[in-house]
Amino acid sequence: MIEKTELMYEGKAKSVYETNEADKVIVEFRDDMTAGDGARKETMDKKGYYNSIITAKIFEVLADNGIDTQLIELQKPKTLVVKKLDMIPLEVIVRNIATGSLVRTFPFEDKTPLNPPIVQTDYKSDEFHDPAINDSISKALGLASQEELDFIKETALKINDIMKDMFKKVGIILVDFKIEFGKDSEGKIVLGDEISPDSCRLWDADTMDMLDKELFRKGQDDKVMSAYEEVFNRLITDEDKAKWNL
Repeated sequence: MIEKTELMYEGKAKSVYETNEADKVIVEFRDDMTAGDGARKETMDKKGYYNSIITAKIFEVLADNGIDTQLIELQKPKTLVVKKLDMIPLEVIVRNIATGSLVRTFPFEDKTPLNPPIVQTDYKSDEFHDPAINDSISKALGLASQEELDFIKETALKINDIMKDMFKKVGIILVDFKIEFGKDSEGKIVLGDEISPDSCRLWDADTMDMLDKELFRKGQDDKVMSAYEEVFNRLITDEDKAKWNL
């Protein structure tokens, strides 16, 4: 049994613990919801429950399709056992439809389909407010080599293809998403962190209603958890519930 020991890191919505096995850590998903680099913070009942299970489901689907992830198991709702990674401080954003900061920063019309998708990298730093970063700056800062950056972007596009198909099957449009990567003990780059309504823009394919954290950013707090629950209900099958004793 993998058991948590010392608190290793506490982020805005997750806590990471060392375990009794050196190469594994436990990630606990909390019910905290933040926006604006943590300037606004609320507690949303069952958020950690939904996000942990949705992340486990998506990571399993990705693994089944050849993507290396840090997930080992969903130990219980809100708790993942994962490989210990040395995280690369880059946020990799894949955009299938222009919206949000993209249309605020560049002359795109809102809701314009992007073909091919845009792959964007941001420097993960609250101090510097996660600025956009290019390959030259990433290399100058020693974050990753060009070969590693190319691999990360190629993998992000593969993940996009898998996830678009997965969400399409349950009537959801994958607008964009943010992912992070890290290196395992052998130096291999694998997908880490989470993929959930916190880190994706998801729209209902019929109504175009938002099913993600953007509702919180827009102050529609009363709709947030019903949207997360909707994503959960569409993605998580009866087989999943039986396997994870949900």
